[in-house]
Parts: sequence; C-alpha cells; structure tokens
Amino acid sequence: MISSSYHTFQDNSSHGEDSFLVKDLGGNIFLDVVLDGVTGHGGGEASQNVAQALSEGSVNNMDDVIEILAEMNSDFYHVGGGKYLLTTASVALYHENTIDILNAGDSPIYHIKPDTHQRISSSLGGILRTGGTKLIGADAELHVSQKQLELNPGDKVVVVSDGVSDNVSLEELLEIVRSSQSPEQASDTIKKLIDEHLELGLAPQITGSRYRHDDQTAIIRFF
Repeated sequence: MISSSYHTFQDNSSHGEDSFLVKDLGGNIFLDVVLDGVTGHGGGEASQNVAQALSEGSVNNMDDVIEILAEMNSDFYHVGGGKYLLTTASVALYHENTIDILNAGDSPIYHIKPDTHQRISSSLGGILRTGGTKLIGADAELHVSQKQLELNPGDKVVVVSDGVSDNVSLEELLEIVRSSQSPEQASDTIKKLIDEHLELGLAPQITGSRYRHDDQTAIIRFF
C-alpha cells in the first residue's frame, strides 16, 4: 500500500449539516467520507448518524460500507418518507494500489494526477444524472454509483461537500492542490480562497451566479 498523509477542514457555521469521517481500518487500509446533509430536511441529523454508523460499524471493504448505508437509508426513509433525513455520501476506500469510490448525491471526489484529473460525482452542474444515485434517505432502496481507480505515488485525492466545490473553480482547486507541498498547505489555501470569494461576493464562472454561504468540508490526501 502506498503511504499517504491527509488534512481536513470543516466550517459548519452556515447550517451545521456537514459531517465527515476519516477511519483507519488497519493494515494500511483507510476510509474517507464526506456527508452533506440537506438543509431544512433533517440533514444535520442524517449526516451525523451516517458518520457515526460508519465509525462504529465493522468496515473491511466497500460491501460493508454499502450494508451500513443501506440500513441507514432504510431507517431514514421509514421515518422521513423520502422528504426528511436526507444526506449525500461520498466515500473513498483506499487499499493496496486502488481506490474504491462510492457516491450518493452530488458531493464530489477529485482524483488528481500531475497532468490529468477526474471529478467523480453523481451530478453534473448540480443536476443529478438520470438513472443515477439518490440521496441517502430519499428512496426505499439505496441507489449509489461506484468506481474503482488505480492509485499511484504522487496522486492526490480531495473529497468535499459542495460548499467547497461551488465556491472555488475547478482550475483553482487543481492549481492549489498540485502546487501545495502538503495536504495541510492545500487545505489552508483552499479555505482562505473560499473566504475571500465569499467576502467579495464574486461570481463563479461555472454557475454564473454568486458564491453562496454553505457548510464547507474537505478531506485532502496526498500519496
């Protein structure tokens, strides 16, 4: 397994509905999870409960993750009927020389190499793909997308809520992560840039609208 270092940041001052988990599974296998609860729909409770279940549950592989998410999804749907207790889930499970990725909802994961990158998400431009995933708690059955990627020394992986991805452009994110000497430096630079964008009220070119105040969570891992 390729060694790695990571850093996290979270600003939950807007809604208090993001949660995250970094879990060492032993044997140099580890799990990074970002959960973005839906504002006004019990999102904070949902994201916290999923993070706690994954933290306390027995997880050795992605099947274990799916089993826990399916149980939480069923519980949420039973209580909320698909309209309450809703959260995204973006999961990166690292083992040997691979990354297993799972998405439910639109919180993205970026796999960044020196010259290429992939943005892995269940949405494009904030719109869920037809036939794609649903939020945890939105349907009686769990709907997720999965992907496995090769992992190499020098790769960098960023798991974020949309309070991050909507407030920095892809070009800015890639430049910061690639030029940073450590995940801590990348984390600090991204957070500072988000704060500047929000203070100035600048308009992101991707959406054509103003940057928006939202909870911000990121796990940045360098290999």
